[in-house]
Amino acid sequence: MANPALRLAENAPGSLFVDASCIDCETCRELAPGVFARSAAEGRSVAARQPAAPHEWAAAARALVACPTSAIGMHADKPLLRDAAHAFPLPVDGEVSYCGFASESSFGASSYFIQRPEGNVLIDSPRASKILMDRLEALGGVRFMFLTHRDDVADHSAYRKRFGCERILHADDVAAGTREVEHEVAGPSPTSLAPDLVVLPTPGHTRGSICLLYRGRYLFTGDHLWADEDDGRLAAGRSVCWYSWPEQKRSMRGLLAFDFEWVLPGHGRRFHAPSASAMREALRGLVERM
Repeated sequence: MANPALRLAENAPGSLFVDASCIDCETCRELAPGVFARSAAEGRSVAARQPAAPHEWAAAARALVACPTSAIGMHADKPLLRDAAHAFPLPVDGEVSYCGFASESSFGASSYFIQRPEGNVLIDSPRASKILMDRLEALGGVRFMFLTHRDDVADHSAYRKRFGCERILHADDVAAGTREVEHEVAGPSPTSLAPDLVVLPTPGHTRGSICLLYRGRYLFTGDHLWADEDDGRLAAGRSVCWYSWPEQKRSMRGLLAFDFEWVLPGHGRRFHAPSASAMREALRGLVERM
């Protein structure tokens, strides 16, 4: 847990707090948005108020478990923390869940899990938690591990060792720590892993950034595309574009050719549109702003 001696000054009085090891990854603010908030002065998360109901304590406990730097502290009994740890993966929509257990080496990026009869898919790598791995095994294991780009690979090798999954990464993002991935995507064109899984190369954030389109409904975007925490609109970040902003703009325009209703990013907030046409309009607005 967090260190009380490093407790940030803007935390609300009470047992729940965030310490100075916070890296501002938004994980806690997404899991318990009524409790945690971003401090403009600190540039990090704080406990804006203490939980007021059992479900808020449960959400705060899940944030504690998911936090990549153990920056959250709270007085809680063991059953509450045990239940929080075993709550992951948390359902998002349909067969899609959020894994929690974010990794500091991926700067707290979100990882997702798709449960499907043809073989489950893990998108990007969470921490190598035995609790999470046991839960994933109980849900049928992992057939594919889709790595959206070089930054969010975290403990991919541990998941390969446990599940024997086929790791997928674009060749342009393969580095020393990922040279043993089983499937290197090549080139700029969309490719199919299966009828319901389409790989969309989207260079920009990194040269080898790729998105995964599942069932024409869910788009897993890594750090290519997300929703802004403040205004809720689709967003992309020039300040965190490590390869090419012109390429990222071209990649974003290319997504207009595809139907999807969900944007599920590594960093930033999720975005759900009521229809594919509504998503296209929101995406077109972003393209114009870019």
